Amino acid sequence: MAELGTDEVLTMLQEVAAEVITPRFRRLADHDVSSKRRPGDLVTVADHEAEELITERLNAAYPHALVLGEEATEADPGLLERYRAADHTFTVDPVDGTRNFIKGSPDHAVMAAELRGGEVVRSWIWQPQHERAYVAERGAGAWCNGERIVRKQRGADLQGITSRRSWIGRTLGTLRTLELSWRCCGVDYPAIVEGRADYALFLKTKPWDHAPGSLLLTEAGGVVGTFGGQPYDAQGPAPSGLVAAADPATYDLVRRLVPSLPRR
Repeated sequence: MAELGTDEVLTMLQEVAAEVITPRFRRLADHDVSSKRRPGDLVTVADHEAEELITERLNAAYPHALVLGEEATEADPGLLERYRAADHTFTVDPVDGTRNFIKGSPDHAVMAAELRGGEVVRSWIWQPQHERAYVAERGAGAWCNGERIVRKQRGADLQGITSRRSWIGRTLGTLRTLELSWRCCGVDYPAIVEGRADYALFLKTKPWDHAPGSLLLTEAGGVVGTFGGQPYDAQGPAPSGLVAAADPATYDLVRRLVPSLPRR
C-alpha cells in the first residue's frame, strides 16, 4: 500500500469518525463507557474502535512506523518508551475530549500527528460535530477546511484558558483572569490559532494530546513550550507543564508568570 498524502489521512480520519464515533454521539449506553486505571479517567467503545481502525490503516500504509495510540498505551505502557526511541512515528487520539463526548458536547475531536526524526511534520484535527478540519505541514502552514489560517494581531488584553480547575479565576500579573478551556486539546489549540484565546496552560502533556496542536499553532506563528522556557519536544520526556501561546511575546510573558500559580 502506498504512503498516504495529507488529504488522504484527513479523509481516513473523517471516514472512521463517521463509521464508529458520530453514530454513538448522544447515543452511548452505560455499557459503552468504562474506567481506565486512573480514577475518573473514562473511555468509550468509540475510542477503542476508532483507534483500532486508524492504527490498522496507518500500519498498512507505513509498515515500518510506530503508531502510538492513547488506548494502546493504556494497555501497553511500554509502547511510550518505544515511541520515544523510534525514528518514524504517528500519534493517535481517537476521541480527544472523551468526557465532552460522553456528556453530549460537540467539543471533541479525532487527532493524529506524524513525527520523523523526533519532529512533528504533519498533523490533523477533525472536529466531526463542528465539521472543521485543521491540517498542518511543517513549513507549509496551518489550514482549516482548505483555507490558510492567519492569526490576527494580538491585543494588549490577553485571554488565557486552562482545564485545571484550581486555576480558573486566577490572574497572571495584570492579565485577565484565567477561564475554563474547552477541555479538549483538539478544540483548545484551534481556539488559540483562530483568536478565541491567546494562550493556554496545560499540566497533562501526553504526546497524542499535544503533538497535533503544537504543529498547527507553530505553523500559524505561535509557540508551544515548557514552563521553564524550553521548546516543546513531542517525542521527549513528558514536561511538567506547557504554555501554548499565539506568539513568542505572549509565550515569554506567560511562562515567566506561571510560577505564581498554585500547584495544588
